[in-house]
Amino acid sequence: MKVNGLSPVVWRRSVLLVVAAFLACPVFASGGEAAAPSLTGRMSTLVIQLGLIWFAARLGNMLFEKLRLPGVLGELCAGILIGPYLLGGLGLPFHGFEQGLFALNPLVLVGDTPVSPELYGLCTVASIILLFLVGIETDLHMFMRYSVAGTLVGLGGVLASFVTGDLLGIWLLPSVMPGQTFGFLHPACIFLGVMSTATSVSITARILSESRKLDSPEGVTTLAAAVIDDVLGIIMLAIGTALVAAGHSDTGRINWAEIGTIAVKAIGIWLGATVFGILLSRRVSSGLKHLGGETEIAVAALGLALVVGGLFEEAHLAMIIGAYVVGLALSRADISHMIREKLHSVYALMVPIFFAVMGMMVNVKLLLDPQILTFGLIYTAVAVLAKMVGCALPSLLCAFNPLGALRIGVGMVPRGEVALIIAGIGKTQGLLSDEVFGVAVMMTLLTTVLSPPLLVAVYRGSASGVIRRKQKADGRTAELKPIRYTFANAEMVSLVLDGFLGELRNEGYFTHTLNREEGLYQARRDDKVINISCSPTQIDIHAPGELRAEIKSNVMEVAAHYEQFLTNLRAVLHDDRAQFEIVPADLEELQKRESVAARLPADRIIARLRATTKEAAIAELIDLLHAQGGIRDRAEASRAVLDREHAMSTGLGHGIATPHGRTDAVDHVVCALGVSRPGLDFGGMDNRPVNLVLLTLFPASQNGRYVSFLAAALATLNDPALMSELVQCETPGAIHDVLMRTAG
Repeated sequence: MKVNGLSPVVWRRSVLLVVAAFLACPVFASGGEAAAPSLTGRMSTLVIQLGLIWFAARLGNMLFEKLRLPGVLGELCAGILIGPYLLGGLGLPFHGFEQGLFALNPLVLVGDTPVSPELYGLCTVASIILLFLVGIETDLHMFMRYSVAGTLVGLGGVLASFVTGDLLGIWLLPSVMPGQTFGFLHPACIFLGVMSTATSVSITARILSESRKLDSPEGVTTLAAAVIDDVLGIIMLAIGTALVAAGHSDTGRINWAEIGTIAVKAIGIWLGATVFGILLSRRVSSGLKHLGGETEIAVAALGLALVVGGLFEEAHLAMIIGAYVVGLALSRADISHMIREKLHSVYALMVPIFFAVMGMMVNVKLLLDPQILTFGLIYTAVAVLAKMVGCALPSLLCAFNPLGALRIGVGMVPRGEVALIIAGIGKTQGLLSDEVFGVAVMMTLLTTVLSPPLLVAVYRGSASGVIRRKQKADGRTAELKPIRYTFANAEMVSLVLDGFLGELRNEGYFTHTLNREEGLYQARRDDKVINISCSPTQIDIHAPGELRAEIKSNVMEVAAHYEQFLTNLRAVLHDDRAQFEIVPADLEELQKRESVAARLPADRIIARLRATTKEAAIAELIDLLHAQGGIRDRAEASRAVLDREHAMSTGLGHGIATPHGRTDAVDHVVCALGVSRPGLDFGGMDNRPVNLVLLTLFPASQNGRYVSFLAAALATLNDPALMSELVQCETPGAIHDVLMRTAG
């Protein structure tokens, strides 16, 4: 069994490589003085640490995906394993690493963060990249379309999760943080509440997509609610961060005036920046386009997210909020998909660092304490129930039955990257102890692991989740039917698609490949969006009504271009002065390499074709090959040859035709020869009747080999004397003997 395409041997070797690197890397490190390492020593340590983090995170990702679990959980667990509380804290017999490769050294701590400032800095940048791309992937159209149901569901889930999480903190925190007084507005309680609100949109979307429920009423409402859920969670994070920055602590009474002021400020800054960004998104997009090509645009957009994130931090709001705002503003721009594509490598490089470092900050030893473990399990159970109940109850008010409400509630259960980022902020600010941070990570892990099987279970079967099926059950307004074009084969689809996308790019559209395997493409220009889906014989173009005339004109331009191309090509091929020479200069070498006579035994030769048309001749020769066991599927073989023939005649002049096709109906080259004394009309270049019909089938996997074979065949048969002799032969055996004599 393979693991993500890797054999068990390769998989074991990869694991051993990481272990060996973990042990061997310190040999080559200069570390410097243990008490006060030099700058160079700290950088070399960082380089080694990054290398091991990437290897370990990748292996963890692959293993968890093999188990059909989110790969990010594997990255998180890899960080826990190599972190300072486990393998990373083991002393090594190498200078500078006596306390471990990821040692807990008081000289390199930042607040309560058990990793170096360098690693945590990279982790912070990774979190900004992550939330920036989350914002870009937010579907504002879906958000607005399902704003009512999504808002009710999202708001219910957020309120239920926050209140229960906060109250749970008041109840359980004294057991793990003795000597403190906890109330509703205690920072630790606030963060416990905020951490339990976030829903992982990506995990839910993946499961719904695999179950083909993404466009169901429950699926669409869940995703819309998840978007609103994250927005509300980020707003609450902003309020909580502002409360902490203002030095507010619980004193036994709640100053609602102060809370109101802080909330208005936080919401005002967030909402104002978001609306301002969305309104100016087109101008921002236009400005970015002047900075260079696609790569430069993507880099500049990320730079903007970093700058805005820093400004939000200066305003006592979290950096990730600023990054999310920039991503949200650019989500409607025509460059959004291009930015995602160009930053994919950056994402793959940096985000595993975030999850791994989050895992490294978990004190596993503390989690084994019965009190902490009990705290974590209770917190997780309450977080799951609060989210399910808080989201399910409002769903009942939105035309969903209990089954639909349950599906929506379960879909909102998984936590993810946002919860981890919030927990990391709380820990680095000294608001969450190691114990509470570990509890937050435990909750994230457990809810993410539990969600996929629960989602699959509740969506099993075809029962409806809505009270009544409306004509537009998913809430979408009536949409125009796609513009559909049907073609003879996949090659024509590919040709027209390439031409059409090229025309769109010439008109200023940004074109994107959404899923090459499924044939999904998209073109965007400002707020205009064109979606394209392809099958082997069809192209469907989905676009607003005002663009349909433009699209049809573009397709006609593509057709006109190819028509002109074919006209010019035919003119060249039919021009006697430009008639190509069939016999190549290296005839003897070619004939030695590709012997036609060797592939034509007597039982695959018809000395007198009964056919009077080229279609009948092709059918007669295919029947012969099928009877001899040369092909597995007669219909498939016939289709391949006729498709090629319809594209352009294989009557190459001089009385010779070479009908052929590439097909899975054969495993190797097979051919058959038919002779027609009166001749057949193949529509050849010279309009002469065809006397020799050489039908050849090639395996679909062969690309270039068939060209050389056909060239050798033509070189052999294109001899007037040989042609005359073959036509006069009365039996297949006589024809075979002539061919063998010619081959020498």
